[in-house]
Amino acid sequence: MNPVISVRTYPAPPVCKREILRYAGCREADESISELLDSCLREAGDRLSYKVCFCRLPVSVREDVCDLGVFELRSKNLAANLARCESVILFAATVGVEIDRLIARYGKLSPAKALMLQAFGAERIEALCDAFCRDIGEELGVRPGARFSPGYGDLPLDAQKMIFSVLDCEKKIGLFLNDSLLMSPSKSVTAFVGICGDKEGQSPNKCSACNKTDCAFRGAL
Repeated sequence: MNPVISVRTYPAPPVCKREILRYAGCREADESISELLDSCLREAGDRLSYKVCFCRLPVSVREDVCDLGVFELRSKNLAANLARCESVILFAATVGVEIDRLIARYGKLSPAKALMLQAFGAERIEALCDAFCRDIGEELGVRPGARFSPGYGDLPLDAQKMIFSVLDCEKKIGLFLNDSLLMSPSKSVTAFVGICGDKEGQSPNKCSACNKTDCAFRGAL
């Protein structure tokens, strides 16, 4: 089976300063932090590119094995995530390489600004993934399940190799995977999103699939 790979380019999603500050580890923003954040938004905001490639695959779950037709994965956590699903959206998303270049530049010139740019990049890729999943749900008339990425729970990072092979990420959106299984550009995500065929679905909260309850980045469930 050769799945059809689609590519979408998005406009910049609305920026959430509160989320950026959360990623930066700032509980409160005084005047200097607010000025630093605004400086990052001015410099980086127009330099990002929002791209997603994806396909829809059938899925069947047998105990801890998820069969997606093009490959199988053994993971109890992913199997639980997809247990009620009839298909899955496999996707890769990136906001491009420019944010990495800015982070590298300010890593030497201004570590504080580099940190804020890191947080901005994290908020941007999450906002892109949320926009994409929201669109998929509206188009299919269902509530998509929670995103589940390699490295979550017991799903190994090695799953990246299969995702990149199926989606042809390098050609489709300029996303690369190195020998250490790290993605470039770094502000990128690959994930499975279960489609359950109804409007109930599972919790769309991406943190619901993770048992690290003390994570500083954990969203409200």
